[in-house]
Amino acid sequence: MASGNDIARRTLTATGPEGIQPAVLDGPFDTKELLHLDEALGTAERDGGGLHYSVYVGPLQDPVRGAAEALHDRLAEPDRSVLIAVSPEQRRLEIVTGKLAQDRIPDRSAALVVFSMEAAFGAGRLCEGVITGLRMLAETAREA
Repeated sequence: MASGNDIARRTLTATGPEGIQPAVLDGPFDTKELLHLDEALGTAERDGGGLHYSVYVGPLQDPVRGAAEALHDRLAEPDRSVLIAVSPEQRRLEIVTGKLAQDRIPDRSAALVVFSMEAAFGAGRLCEGVITGLRMLAETAREA
């Protein structure tokens, strides 16, 4: 079994705005939530239509969409990847899909995922919102 730090590194795949890996255990998730996120990422990878899924939680520079796209472009296979980027303090959420991923998850479907995630975030459930987003995105891609 992996330690909380190992899970956190796999869960939060992107680095901070200055290229510094954040101290994730000082972040918004406790160890139990990190375990749930790791499980949700693993399930999405396994059952999500052959796409790669990543989550970034932290500050995003303005313009926020551009910052999320820049993080997405740094992933190993951006064309086959989906990034959920959440900045709780800025109250911003972006879902970025690569070229091949967009064929399986159209913008309209991603917008519905955002709506569901924002409902959880509004109730103060950040982890639940991210897990919901991963599940919905993977289901959409699988059924496409």
